[in-house]
Formats: sequence, C-alpha cells, structure tokens
Amino acid sequence: MTLSRRDLLRIVAAAPFSSAFGTPVVPRLNSKIDGVVIGAQTYSFRDRDLDGCIAAMKEIGLGYAELWQGHLEPRDNADPKHDAELKKAWRENLPLDEVRAAKRKFDAAGIEIYAVNYSFRSNMSDAEVDAGFQIAKALGVDKITASSNVDTSARIYPAAEKYKIAVGMHNHDSMLENEFSTPADFSKAMRGRSKYIKVNLDIGHFTAAGFDPVEFLEEHHEDILTLHIKDRKTGHGDNMPFGEGETKIKDVLQVLKTKRYPIPAMIEYEYGKPGMDTIVEVKKSFEFMKTALAEPRA
Repeated sequence: MTLSRRDLLRIVAAAPFSSAFGTPVVPRLNSKIDGVVIGAQTYSFRDRDLDGCIAAMKEIGLGYAELWQGHLEPRDNADPKHDAELKKAWRENLPLDEVRAAKRKFDAAGIEIYAVNYSFRSNMSDAEVDAGFQIAKALGVDKITASSNVDTSARIYPAAEKYKIAVGMHNHDSMLENEFSTPADFSKAMRGRSKYIKVNLDIGHFTAAGFDPVEFLEEHHEDILTLHIKDRKTGHGDNMPFGEGETKIKDVLQVLKTKRYPIPAMIEYEYGKPGMDTIVEVKKSFEFMKTALAEPRA
C-alpha cells in the first residue's frame, strides 16, 4: 500500500512524540470538571518534600498546581531562627537553576504550574521582593499569590509592572491591622495601584471572618486570580473537612461553572491533624468538589 503525503502527515501528527527527535509527550493530568479548573495549593502537601508533593498530586489526579514557596526554599524545621536565615539567604542569592529544575519535575508529571505562591512581607529586602518575580519567570507563570501585608502593595506594584506579572493578595480571618481580611483591605491594596494587583480569595478564611464568598466572587470576579477552597465555620471557627463547615463551597463552584469565570479552584488542605493521611484527605476534598459540580445549584 502506498501512503500519500497527507496520510504520512496525519500519522506523524497523531504519534506520541513532541519532536522529530522522538521525545515522548507526557500526557497532561486533566482535573478540569465541567469547565472548572481544580488543582491544589501545594501547601496542602507541606508534610512532604517537592517530589513527594508531585507524587501525591499524580496519585490523586490533580493536574494544576499553585506552587507554595516552601516547596522551593530550604528548610530547617528544628530551628526557626536558622530556618528564617536560610530562606532569606536563598531568596537574596536566588538559585534559578533549582527553580527551573522544579518546573521540569512538574512538567514530567503532567502537572501545570498555574501560579507560584510567594508571600511578600513588610520586612523583606528589595532583593527578596524581586526574587518572587524572578521565580515566577523561571517557572513560566504570570501569576503570583501572596499572603502579604496590606502595605506591601506599594512596594510590589512597580515590580509587577516591570515583569508584567499579576499578584493576587491572599486573605486570612485574623482581622489584624495590616493583614488582608476584609473586602476593604483588598480595595485599599488595589486602589490607585497597578492593574497587576489582584485578589487570591480564600473562601474559607473569608467565611470565618464573616463575609460571603459567593457575593464577593460575583461582584469582583474580574479581579480574582485564584480561589483557595477550604471549609470553615463562621465566627473565626475551625477548619473542617469539606461539607462539614459553613463555607459555601458548592455555591462558589456552581458560580464558576455557570458563569464560566476562568478562575481556578485550588484545594488548600488545612484541617488535618497529626497522623491523618494527606493524600486520602485531599482526595476526599477533590471528590466533594466533583459531586458539588455535578449537582444543580440550589
């Protein structure tokens, strides 16, 4: 049988190779459900190193990562002071080859790094602030999420403009001065700032602080880079397994689904206690989200 040129091209296009050199294409893990991107903040796997984190995500089937800086930086769990010194030195003398190597590991696992989580704090040096953007560039992402002080936005936005990288400010429920907790805190950070200053909305913390994440999502979706999905009780209540708290997880996911907002929903596992299996619990959270998306919105 003689094959035409068109047949040959079709065969080549269908073959599992990424180049003429025969490098196998790594299949991407697909954890997009009904159009909603579901992934994990890798802080969820803080009980293991980077390789262990990647293996856990593969086992669960999560194909999108918000890469926690703790999976890149050195650690000294026994000595907090030395740990802080190690991290500061690492940031100020940034080993970009290590960062690129981390990206290759995610690529090899078929997991997309959607954003890097790098928290800008008031006591950081200029070199440490710049390092966050260099890390994002090395990872090939244009989004940073940041558990930062409110006043750091003034320092961040010139670098965000320079690198053209958006920074989503992450909220907690602490209600402390100079910490992101309320809608007003987000407004203060973005008011008059760069278009690159955005929101990383943690719907569990937002609920615990007494605010409605569904209402905020629908009103401010254009300024939200990512969502952290966790379940908490109101009134600064505890972190709970998904479905046992008072956070409107299902409603939030249904809004993403029906409105087609291109905002990833990143699982952030925080309710665990010593001895609990992280993989089992994150998988339960993932299954809860699948079920929530399959059901109609109330």
